[in-house]
Amino acid sequence: MFISNAYAQSPTDALGLGGNLTSFLPLVLMFVVMYFLMIRPQQKRAKEQKAMMDALAKGDEVVTAGGILGKVSKVTDTYVTVEVAAGTEIVVQKPSITTLLPKGTLKAL
Repeated sequence: MFISNAYAQSPTDALGLGGNLTSFLPLVLMFVVMYFLMIRPQQKRAKEQKAMMDALAKGDEVVTAGGILGKVSKVTDTYVTVEVAAGTEIVVQKPSITTLLPKGTLKAL
């Protein structure tokens, strides 16, 4: 009267395949969406930034991470010397170069 009857599970319920797959599907779908919305674009930007840093040459006009505009006067493996005014040069790390400007941009300013 106070104890309910216990029934055996059917063989498909015992395996639980249908329930487990459907419970993991949203989790897998979330990781796929995160890959395409966050990880893949970030890898693409990093690849473009590395290609730009490798292509830096003397005479290029650049913008640093601090917003300083200048012309590249010397490039080494890890550092870049940027001329910000006539006779004024600063040495910055290569990763701090954020943008490569078209030629003649500094003269237009």
